Amino acid sequence: FGLPLVSTNGHMGRVQHPFGGFCIKQRWNVRPSEMSKKTLNPIRAIVDGMKLTPNPEKPMIALSIGDPTVFGNMPTDDTVLQAVKEAIDSHKYNGYAPSVGYQKSREAVANFYSCPEAPLEDKDVILTSGCSQAIELAISVLCNPGDNILVPRPGFSLYKTLAVSMGIQVKHYNLLPEKSWEIDLQHLESLIDDKTACLIVNNPSNPCGSVFSREHQHKILSVASRNCIPILADEIYGDMVFPGCDFQPLAPLSSDVPILSCGGLAKRWLVPGWRMGWILIHDRNDIFGTGIREGLVKLSQRILGPCTVVQGALESILNDTPPEFYQGTISFLKSNSEICFSELSTVPGLNPVMPSGAMYIMVRIEMEHFPDFQNDVEFTERLVTEQSVFCLPATAFEYPNFFRIVVTVPEEMMIEACIRIREFCARHYRPRSQDSHELDQ
Repeated sequence: FGLPLVSTNGHMGRVQHPFGGFCIKQRWNVRPSEMSKKTLNPIRAIVDGMKLTPNPEKPMIALSIGDPTVFGNMPTDDTVLQAVKEAIDSHKYNGYAPSVGYQKSREAVANFYSCPEAPLEDKDVILTSGCSQAIELAISVLCNPGDNILVPRPGFSLYKTLAVSMGIQVKHYNLLPEKSWEIDLQHLESLIDDKTACLIVNNPSNPCGSVFSREHQHKILSVASRNCIPILADEIYGDMVFPGCDFQPLAPLSSDVPILSCGGLAKRWLVPGWRMGWILIHDRNDIFGTGIREGLVKLSQRILGPCTVVQGALESILNDTPPEFYQGTISFLKSNSEICFSELSTVPGLNPVMPSGAMYIMVRIEMEHFPDFQNDVEFTERLVTEQSVFCLPATAFEYPNFFRIVVTVPEEMMIEACIRIREFCARHYRPRSQDSHELDQ
């Protein structure tokens, strides 16, 4: 038919189509969405910008990845694997499930976490594709563009990644390393305004490995209560706490504050790739009403829920995993944390903060003693170059001049990493008096 003809009947800039009508666009102009342009993973952005060239004479030790399966030394329990095998062999879980998850699977989660102070039924559970999707759904149902959320600093970077992509402002409240990373409650409350839609509380903490006391959580709830702010409780590391320390879920302590508690199988059961998470809706005073519940159901329908095979195995995983498995995991994490803390506490220029749970330890760098580096990013970058040890700079968690160590590596690897970090610091450490003397010259 040849090329479309230029119209002469007053439709300026449009081209007449040979089949009638007009072509509005005359050239290709496909652009990324605003949402995609606003989506940024701070960890990815920082790590991709680092010059990470390991020392070829030393094997790489990566203490940066929050995946307990990486080194093969922390397998899940056989009962967990058997539950999935039986779900597959049953041929019952090959089709679509309800978007919120099978009722039987939701009942299993509700029964596992229900307690007299915070009872749960299957209607209070939404199954999700990992805890990350649980967090995404919770933010999405509570917030509109232009609202703001309160997130911890240092804190898990996903909160900001999700919120900013949705047009939601992020306000960071401070955690206090000198108080084992408790929340600076005065600073937290000063950030609240009429646009604050949600407070995110991460306990136990990534990246800090801290565990809040019952008393401190009561104080957090008091702030939320008098300001009428709902809470998103990220409790993916729940019960992964060291002996002598108790994990207290937030919801049973709340008398009025509605809470969306996010969790999953990833960390405690050591299967992050299985992508099984959940939201527990705690709303005993019916503050959320039907709106939030219906909103979560609608949002869950966008991807039709998590893997059905794992859903089929969920009841057995929760009920049949032996206590010895959990105890073994915690014992190993505590031992590695103590090794790391003990070794690095005696390194001049470093100040580790002993964790109480989860899989991480944060280490402060006294940057004034390391004039070769401007910040934690340069420090950790050079640590890779010289010693082939990669720790994540805490700038990725909005907290410069610290770095995070993952303590899931084999013990001998942890010891070797600490030896190398000590050698690195000894090479670059400068005492203050020496700095002053050099300046005088």
